[in-house]
Amino acid sequence: MTDGIKTLIFPVSDVTRAKTSFAQLLGVEPYADQPYYVGFKVNGQDIGLDPNGHRSGMTGPVAYLHVEDIRKSMQVLLEAGGEAQGEVRDVGNGRLIVTVKDADGNAIGLLQEG
Repeated sequence: MTDGIKTLIFPVSDVTRAKTSFAQLLGVEPYADQPYYVGFKVNGQDIGLDPNGHRSGMTGPVAYLHVEDIRKSMQVLLEAGGEAQGEVRDVGNGRLIVTVKDADGNAIGLLQEG
């Protein structure tokens, strides 16, 4: 079961510049403003900026499906020919994320709330 895509994370090289641009573009100030992540909430969607994204292999924005069981969802993608892009990791407050490339090379993010 999934709650759909509710999170979109962009890798950025200059988080200060990106934060200013996204605040102006989205018309809201960030709800999270940390050196490792800047997040905006817009109409129930989380738009994030990851200043470490490029170093961790992100080549563009990643859409995150919000799922009930991240490991089960990951296994579905792996069994269909996908490839894990790292391990499931806790990014705070029990929130788990992982990125899997599907059989066509598309990056699919999975997110399980804590």
